[in-house]
Amino acid sequence: MIGFAKLLWHPGAGEMAHVELPSIGSRIAFLLATFALVLLFEAAFPLFDYDRGDRLRNIGRNAAITVIFIGVNLLLSPLSPLAAQWTLEAKFGLSHWLGLSPLSQFLLGIAGLDLFAYFAHVSMHKLGWMWRFHRMHHADRFVDVTTAFREHPGETLWRIGWHIAGVFVFGTPAWVLVTYLTLSALNAQVEHANIRLAERLDCWLRLAVVTPNMHKMHHSRYQPETDSNYSNLLSIWDRLGGTYNRGPRFAELRYGLDGFDDPEKQSLSGLLKMPFMSQWGRLAAKPDDKASRSGSPPVLPWP
Repeated sequence: MIGFAKLLWHPGAGEMAHVELPSIGSRIAFLLATFALVLLFEAAFPLFDYDRGDRLRNIGRNAAITVIFIGVNLLLSPLSPLAAQWTLEAKFGLSHWLGLSPLSQFLLGIAGLDLFAYFAHVSMHKLGWMWRFHRMHHADRFVDVTTAFREHPGETLWRIGWHIAGVFVFGTPAWVLVTYLTLSALNAQVEHANIRLAERLDCWLRLAVVTPNMHKMHHSRYQPETDSNYSNLLSIWDRLGGTYNRGPRFAELRYGLDGFDDPEKQSLSGLLKMPFMSQWGRLAAKPDDKASRSGSPPVLPWP
């Protein structure tokens, strides 16, 4: 969920007293500003050179889906702060039971919400009915910043449910919640961006956070690679969960899903009805079949 808030504090109280949600305009402005910045980096340091026409058509589809994504998030945006406010008033959750300081609440809240985001993501790959929603995101053959919010409304509801559960379990204050959601929205754009990142820098960064190179493996067409690197913000969850994969060999990397490349499935209407089309994708190659690497490779602009 996209969001940030104006926080009003009682000096010295150590707890947030009130959260004033920002206007719809400020939320959209934040999203557009970060999007524009990442887009500039894509233009300056592209990882893959896509066919211009194909990419523009894909950007148009992803933009339409992003509008739907933003609408659903804005519609449901009061739910998470209300959950956080309830935990504050009821003194419910680990932060309150342990009597944590604001700094400890921040650290626990960020880590806890990110852990639940990891659980949500893994579950979408392991539960067949949820995979039908999530595969709309994975069917993108041109992964870039516009892929970040290429998310079916059904998946959005699932993710929101998980981070609300995290708020209850950890007693996450609203100021921590909105900080995490802001970082998550920003990192989603960065990790999907079609940008070339120096391998040495990437290796250092991924010790703490999910990097673009690390997340690219998750979008591989080859299922054993798709089923790895689920982490949202902090990379530690994949290491602890045994789902970490060092990263792709970019010359061999193929994005997308077998059986989902045809125009019908890639159209806006096809993407929205994808979860309800049980027969789609059944003719795809088996997960361990070399044919699952089929498809034309993107062109690397650097050796």
